Amino acid sequence: MQSVDVVVLGGGAAGLMAAIEAGRRGRRVVVLDHAERVGKKILISGGGRCNFTNVNARAENLLSGNPHFAKSAMAGFRPADIVALVEKHGIPYHEKTLGQLFCDRSAQEIVTMLERECRDASVTIVTGTTIGAVRQADAGGFVVESSSGAFRAASVIVATGGLSIPKMGATDFGYRLATQFGIGVAACRPALVPLVFGEEDRENWCDLSGLSAEAVAEAEVTPETRKMTGARRPVPFREKLLVTHRGLSGPVILQASSYWQPGKTIALDLAPGVRWTAPLLEKNARRDAAAAVAALRPVLPARMAERWVAVHAPQGWTNAAIEQMERGLHEWRVIPAGTEGYAKAEVTAGGVDTSELDAATMEAKRVPGLYFIGEVVDVTGWLGGYNFQWAWASGAAAGRSA
Repeated sequence: MQSVDVVVLGGGAAGLMAAIEAGRRGRRVVVLDHAERVGKKILISGGGRCNFTNVNARAENLLSGNPHFAKSAMAGFRPADIVALVEKHGIPYHEKTLGQLFCDRSAQEIVTMLERECRDASVTIVTGTTIGAVRQADAGGFVVESSSGAFRAASVIVATGGLSIPKMGATDFGYRLATQFGIGVAACRPALVPLVFGEEDRENWCDLSGLSAEAVAEAEVTPETRKMTGARRPVPFREKLLVTHRGLSGPVILQASSYWQPGKTIALDLAPGVRWTAPLLEKNARRDAAAAVAALRPVLPARMAERWVAVHAPQGWTNAAIEQMERGLHEWRVIPAGTEGYAKAEVTAGGVDTSELDAATMEAKRVPGLYFIGEVVDVTGWLGGYNFQWAWASGAAAGRSA
């Protein structure tokens, strides 16, 4: 039995940040991870370049059963704080669209940075280990049993992630652990995930797999989304849309998917800010399918323009019919049959109920010394570095308290 102050379960972004902060306070910290190396999900993020934060990240960019929960942690560790750490280690980075920060070279540099910070804070990292059980000790604190031995600790920080990308080793361990200690768990679902077409849309569009276009997407507002965001209107996203062999993907769809509820619509504007039928309404203009395709090609890829006109061509080419075609491209309503599931989801929505946690420290209110951070908590960020910022912020909050 090894005695330490803090055991961190999970060696991802949140867990390593928590370990660093706790170690800097002089706490004896051990990180246990089931993988052979820490930071595996960091390494595949951002196409291998790690979109490590977003300069615009705020609590308003996070979904949760309590949309106010993340405000304290996000205020305690801001994008500028992780940028300062990255700069301290001399890691070159650049800003892409919409405030996204990426490493110039490789995500490995972020993992190496975290490992060095852990080493400087005297944090012990144990990889390739399986957690057998976590229980409260008779004399106080906790006992964590693992394939690498048993650890007695005053605090346990759970940073085991969600259900997304099971091939990377994702499990429901964190949720089961919360339930074991009587802590509620909000229903989980895939988020930032491609959507699957229903049969009719699949027949019309899926042979165009690989085509993309600029689009605005909004998920239909439901009581669930109002609770998650506090918003009564749809949240619009404008980015690239991608047609796949099963449905729709691309950044704009991944964003909207986090708000989407089964059976509800996704509203798409495929020509944002463009009045594409204007050439058809000019004096002496041709009014037929070929002319409509020609007018639409500057907005959509050629094959997609041809298909759109073929599917939506009016019976007659009156002004009213052309106006209806115009509206149709701005108001395409799709009812997805479902999502591509956790295998393709960037993150998991839902998780440990935020009402059970102290917003400033991430400590379980009813189980002193037990903390939950990162993706395992019912807090889900937008695409583009927001989930990393939540990982850093929630990890820092727990590490400064445990």
